[in-house]
Formats: sequence, structure tokens, C-alpha cells
Amino acid sequence: MESAVNAPSNPLPRGHVEPAAKERLAAAAGACADDLSLIEALRNRDEFAFTTLVGRYYNPLLRLAMLYVPSRAVAEEAVQETWLGVLQGIDRFEGRSSLKTWLFSILTNRAKTRGVREGRSVPFSALWNDENEPWESAVELERFLDAGHPQWPGHWASPPERWTRTPEENLLSAETRSKLEQAIASLPPAQREVITLRDIEQWSSEEVCNALGLSETNQRVLLHRARSRVRRALEEYYQQG
Repeated sequence: MESAVNAPSNPLPRGHVEPAAKERLAAAAGACADDLSLIEALRNRDEFAFTTLVGRYYNPLLRLAMLYVPSRAVAEEAVQETWLGVLQGIDRFEGRSSLKTWLFSILTNRAKTRGVREGRSVPFSALWNDENEPWESAVELERFLDAGHPQWPGHWASPPERWTRTPEENLLSAETRSKLEQAIASLPPAQREVITLRDIEQWSSEEVCNALGLSETNQRVLLHRARSRVRRALEEYYQQG
């Protein structure tokens, strides 16, 4: 576990879990069985449950925090504030979303606040507006034959390269991973957030929509554009090799 994370050295005072609260959790669609056990233990101020939560989510939380703040040190502070938010808010958590979604929502709020303070970030609502967002082609239009082509109008003129021909060791190399990270880092903030959660953290589309306050359509558009840009960057990289 990262040294920056300091779980409580002494057991936290135990609390009482009201039956009504437990029933709300059991009935909540967003909370899975594993969530329910962990939530109940956290509400009882179980130190082992808190340590389990930290071990499970510290690194993903830190990676996400780095999207909003200028340094690892500030990101670690945002993560620490998240753990405090969990302890302060667990008794009010009703399980309307999964525990993970709730946890990452706390993190994004803390990290965005930190980012604004450090001059790195702006609220997500200012990063994406589907009405004002310019139309963007996923693939350069010049890669298609024009509508007047005598045989294949609108078909590929320069189709994407099949990466199945690329040796697996190249796809897994440190240089390729670095290029992939650079491509993601260069994305517009909203696209970067969505592709990080979907493709790196393996969130479902529903979890991303809940955490970022996006509609399913907007989430899909942002993800498609982000993946297209990243693929384009990797394709250019392989062509240079």
C-alpha cells in the first residue's frame, strides 16, 4: 500500500446500523452484495474494512486525480481528502449508486476543487456542451474516396492498418505504452476523463454517466472521439516504425 495512505492506527469507534438504513441499502439497485457487506462494516467503523477499501481503490483514485491537478503530491492530498469524505459520509450513503461510483464521485469533486485552486482544472460542466461542441469526424475525410468516384464512392481510400499484424511484444512495449499515455494526456479534458474511466479503469457506461453527470449519448460521443484520436496517434506511431 502506498506510504501516503495512512489508515487509522487504532480501531475506529463502532456505530449502530439502523435496520431501516440496511433495508434501503438492500433494496438499492446500485449496491451489489459485496458493497453491502463493506458498507455495513464501514458504518460499524471496522478498521479492516477501511484498509480493504484503501487497498482496492488507492491507485485508481490517484490516477484519476492526476487528470485534474498539477502534481502527484496534490493528487495524493485529494485522495486523502476522499478517504475523510468516506468516513464522514458513509452513514448517509443510501446505495443509490455503487460504492465505487460514490467513492470516485467524492474524489472527482475533491480533485476538481484542488485543480481549480492550482489553476489546472475547470468544472466538468464547462468542458462539454453538446449544443456548442463542434462536429468532429472520427476519421480524416481525405481517407475516403469522394462521392464522384466511378467505382467505390465513399469507400476507404486509406483504410486503418490491421494491428493484428503487429507483433504482440510491440503492443506491450514500454515505448508503446508511453505513446498511448501521451495520446490520452493530449485529449481534450472531457474526452480524457471518459476514456480513462472506461478503458483504463474499466468502468461501465452507466457508472461513467453517474459519476460525471453525462447522458448516455454524450458519454458515447466523447468515448468514440477519444478512442478515434488515440487510435490515430498509435497508427501514426506504427507507420513511423
